[in-house]
Amino acid sequence: MSSVEIALDGQVALVTGGTRGIGQAIARRLREAGAHVIVCGRTAPAGPQDVEFISCDIRDPDAAAAMVADIGARHGRLDILVNNAGGSPPADAATASPRFSERVIALNLLAPLNLSQAAHPLMTRHGHGAIVNISSVSAIRPSPGTAAYAAAKAGLLALTRSLAHEWGPAIRVNAVVVGYVETEATDATYGDAAAQAAIAANIGAGRLARAGEIADAVLFLASPLASYVTGAALNVDGGGERPPFLDIVKEHTHG
Repeated sequence: MSSVEIALDGQVALVTGGTRGIGQAIARRLREAGAHVIVCGRTAPAGPQDVEFISCDIRDPDAAAAMVADIGARHGRLDILVNNAGGSPPADAATASPRFSERVIALNLLAPLNLSQAAHPLMTRHGHGAIVNISSVSAIRPSPGTAAYAAAKAGLLALTRSLAHEWGPAIRVNAVVVGYVETEATDATYGDAAAQAAIAANIGAGRLARAGEIADAVLFLASPLASYVTGAALNVDGGGERPPFLDIVKEHTHG
């Protein structure tokens, strides 16, 4: 990050979906800052890890609550919760089954709510806590093909604002609005190199984000440097996408 050192020594952090991609980068950054980091997922990460792993399907509210209770019993505290786990395969909104939509919303909206509720007593016990919700640019622009996902991520932003007021000042609640990010799944998500280059050219920063850059934003929001930041949605999207209407107007005006 900057020359300012962020120290989270003695703090306990939980990162959902922290075994790969953006979540793994977030877990590493918090660990580097001195926090004891716990990651959860349905499959344990391969190879040696410097973070603690708990197997949990966070869509199950009882399993999620039990996981947080276990963390409290073993560590005595939970200072940081990063609701990172999420995602959705594409689906036609006209034909997607109710079960599909329920599972997408359960993962992307209800799980963060349930986990935040479970973390609340542990955080208020020590008089402070930081919750960071990982949202998406899909929440703030049309997202054809992933309508349920977009609705859930938009709901996550509303949840962030509401909890910031309801649980402040002891608990700060913020969100990161994530754009296009390079991970190990970049090719599967965005297509081949030519497609990725075209996407990058349409972003203000001229490239996709690195997972570590999302992690830096989370570290800031979880740290004392953000002591007066709560209820915020921090866009980490490289300036966003160039509106396509500009090219349409240019084509029809000068074509």
